[in-house]
Amino acid sequence: MTTPRQPSGSGSGSGSGSGRRQPPRAGAARPAAGRGQPAKGQSTARGQAAKPQAPKGQPAKPQPAKAQPVRSQSAKAQPAKSAAVGRTPRAPQQRRPEGRPPARSQAAVRPRPKSRLPQRPRPLKLAEPKRRLRVITVALSLVFSVFAGRLVQLQLVDADALAADANTNRYQNIPITAERGSITSSDGVALAATVDAYDITADPAMFTPAATGIPDAPEQAAALLSPIIGVAKDRIAADLHTPKTRYKRLASQQTPAAKNQISDLKSSLEKQAGSRACQAQKKLLGKPADQGGRTRVDNECANPLAGVFNRETQKRIYPADGLAANLVGFVNGEGEGAGGLELQYQKQLAGKDGHSSYAQAGGRLVPTAGGSMDPAVPGSDVKLTINRDVQWAAQRAITDQVANSGAEKGYVVVQDVKTGQVIAMASAPGFNPNDLNLAKQSQMGNPALVDAYEPGSTAKLMSLAAVLDSGKANWDTRVTVPNRLVRAGQQFKDDVEHGDWYLTLAGVLAKSSNIGTIEAIETLGDGDQLKANQILDGYMRKFGVAQPTGLNFPGETAGKLKKPEDLVASEKYNISFGQGPLQMNALQATSVYSTIANGGVRVAPSIVQGITGPDGKYTATPPGEQTRVVSEQTAKTLTSMLESVVDDEQGTGGKAAIPGYRVAGKTGTANRGAADGKGYDGYTASFIGFAPADAPRYTVSCTLQGPVNGHFGGQLCGPVFKQVMEFTLKTMQVPPSGSQAPNLPVEWKP
Repeated sequence: MTTPRQPSGSGSGSGSGSGRRQPPRAGAARPAAGRGQPAKGQSTARGQAAKPQAPKGQPAKPQPAKAQPVRSQSAKAQPAKSAAVGRTPRAPQQRRPEGRPPARSQAAVRPRPKSRLPQRPRPLKLAEPKRRLRVITVALSLVFSVFAGRLVQLQLVDADALAADANTNRYQNIPITAERGSITSSDGVALAATVDAYDITADPAMFTPAATGIPDAPEQAAALLSPIIGVAKDRIAADLHTPKTRYKRLASQQTPAAKNQISDLKSSLEKQAGSRACQAQKKLLGKPADQGGRTRVDNECANPLAGVFNRETQKRIYPADGLAANLVGFVNGEGEGAGGLELQYQKQLAGKDGHSSYAQAGGRLVPTAGGSMDPAVPGSDVKLTINRDVQWAAQRAITDQVANSGAEKGYVVVQDVKTGQVIAMASAPGFNPNDLNLAKQSQMGNPALVDAYEPGSTAKLMSLAAVLDSGKANWDTRVTVPNRLVRAGQQFKDDVEHGDWYLTLAGVLAKSSNIGTIEAIETLGDGDQLKANQILDGYMRKFGVAQPTGLNFPGETAGKLKKPEDLVASEKYNISFGQGPLQMNALQATSVYSTIANGGVRVAPSIVQGITGPDGKYTATPPGEQTRVVSEQTAKTLTSMLESVVDDEQGTGGKAAIPGYRVAGKTGTANRGAADGKGYDGYTASFIGFAPADAPRYTVSCTLQGPVNGHFGGQLCGPVFKQVMEFTLKTMQVPPSGSQAPNLPVEWKP
């Protein structure tokens, strides 16, 4: 008997072998048509197989009862189709895959556990390129929109505020001072040098209440700095009360010790202000009062020196103090030449300043912010012709004699007759350029070049040189010298009262006779005084009178020489013995005697031997220009005549004699022009000579202005000449003379 075919969609029930239907279990829920069950007359879903039948002779396999889900009231209201046809409803069964054999009976096979059906792998689905491109485009657009908005904010909306904030982080331009060149003596020893120093600077913007947290930061900083840098408190505070100025120099050329003292004090204050308690106070600045805000910090938490800095620079020093100070000169507070050679060679000595720029924030360097550097070019070194030892001897001698004679001032010049180089140029009283506060303005010049004075009898050498070189007379020409000589309605006399002197021309020079000199000059014009003065004027100008020396020293005078056509009355005659319309400086007067010592050839004087540039290249000063003034024979004759001034017992220069050396020279005693230019007031005493007379090497001149303890040149300057010349000859290792002086006769008997 075949198993009756069950309608599709019914659950498989269990039946007996006779095919009787089993009544539904008590309490089992009736199946209802709903989701998951096919309607009547429809086949099952995918290839549902017919109900399996039990084999013949075997009872059908009982099916386990399954719990039915609780149906809703709506489902109960709709009876199942199977109930309408009188069939027992069956629990729904799980669908089997196609081709799977039907389950065996319960009696024959143990029930299998339910197994999970294998799931098919999902196919790989590739992304769409267009969609990806759209996403990236949108993302980039958002990023660029953010950037653009930020730029608008920085450049337009917040530009002013950001610019204000940038004031605390901006570039500073700092000058770099070039190292000033040195001034050395002829042996390379520094007379003026540069050492390390420091400028104390400040950024006033860092002293405001907002920057420091205290209202009186400038005053506190001034109180701390004033004792160290020697600047008044009020001045420092005034400089710091300029917040719009980002750079102020509070003091210049401070010593390393002062710089270190300020740095240590600043570090100590910075450490104290960096404590936790002080940092807490700073965080409360500007906050509302109800939040514990503060308007200032305690003084202990402020560092009023935070905006103080130092800049390395140089300081000018003079290792020999006042040695050659009147010649070397000095610098001002800015380190620039203000007098002497320091001023004359300012451009060469100063070099070229540079500058650097850097970014700073809160007073600290920002190393990553970049900057620029224009290095400074150091100055050149100036080497002088001055010999330190001779300069020292000359300065000591003239200083002592100025004090002994009660003179207003005095000067000594030493010159090499062959080269024209100045070996020494000393003035008294002098000054110490290391301490200008103690110097008087009148002492800070170089009177040997600046003073123009009437030379007096030392100028007679030029008058007699003109007479001899013109062939109008010789050394032994006889001259009768009366006690008085009347010319142009005026009486002329000598420095002493005397009867008639019967002198040779050599005697006129030896006894320094004014009258004898006038008589000799008159021979030049053969009775025409204008012609005579014109000839004399020509010789004087060739000797360098009223002509620049060529040194170009600041304030140097060229002297004065009135033209012959402009001479009036007594000027026509007293010019011949160095008074009236003739004025010279000490170097010009010295050069006249060096010309005679050099065989009648004048060599332009020089005081700078050479200059070493910043590249180390040394450039020597060209030799001085040479000019033939008188013949060699005239110069030789004049040298012998000058020796009579020193050696002859009737000469006026006996105190200038040096044992072992032949000395040629001339004394000078002149009326000194009054300071107001009207008349005369006091005397000018002088002596100029050279040695050895047989082979001249050096000329030494001594001049005293306004002595009160005597006034004759031979008495006052003769000893100074001897002291300086003797030292010079030994220092320069000049051998003594190998012959005796000619001792030319100075008198003749009528």
